[in-house]
Amino acid sequence: MSQQFQYHGTLEETSLAEMFYTIFRHRVPGLIEITNEGIVKRITIHDGMVLHASSTDRADRLGAFLYRTGQLTRETLEETMRKRRESNARHGQIMIEDGLLSPGELYEAIRGQMEAILWSLFAWQKGEVAFKIGQLPAPAVKIHLPMRQVVLRGVKHVPDVKALVANLGRRNTIMSPSYAIEDLLEIALDQDEYALLRLVDGQRNVYEICSQGPFSVAENARLLYAYHVLRLIRRVEGQNEPSTGAIKIRLKADRKLPGS
Repeated sequence: MSQQFQYHGTLEETSLAEMFYTIFRHRVPGLIEITNEGIVKRITIHDGMVLHASSTDRADRLGAFLYRTGQLTRETLEETMRKRRESNARHGQIMIEDGLLSPGELYEAIRGQMEAILWSLFAWQKGEVAFKIGQLPAPAVKIHLPMRQVVLRGVKHVPDVKALVANLGRRNTIMSPSYAIEDLLEIALDQDEYALLRLVDGQRNVYEICSQGPFSVAENARLLYAYHVLRLIRRVEGQNEPSTGAIKIRLKADRKLPGS
């Protein structure tokens, strides 16, 4: 792909959630490549879907994922790795031939591995980002995750809640709904997530929504940020907000905010 069709940025400048939503809005296919401390993780995107995820981190390999999730013992993992070195066959092929996994089970394992790579990226607080725009060859295994679902689920893995909610405004910033019901179907909100969204009514402020929501204050704040990125909610215009005093929250499930 030509170098001119690339976007370069950093996670410090723009959150991954915002990057994903921008790509979703413009429906551009391509490859996101994020580098941090020598590790490179790549996400393939097409038609508003995440199709594939890969990583150079040894901890993200299929065998390591299966061991970490209890699907392979240490001894079995070492034996399959030995056979892989000797035969140069794919790890998944060896596990099928040895009767460790059925083809269907292998697909689900690879899907879980790629999702784990994807969610791990939302935990990165720094990294160099390159988005290479253009049609790519179809990967052998595709996961077809709608990008708006990726934003919602990915934000739950962000460790620094304060950095997220600072983008919402102040604790007294009033939020109003700006969604259509059909948007919620593809995003696939569950009952509690929808209950939090329903608290956004053009009357309650960020402090009240985070305090009254069905989850912990930190989780409510994460989801509220995701709703804002996804354009399900917006700030009410014309508010007289102080120029200082960004939102502060306790990262505990005590449902209180400092200053209450």
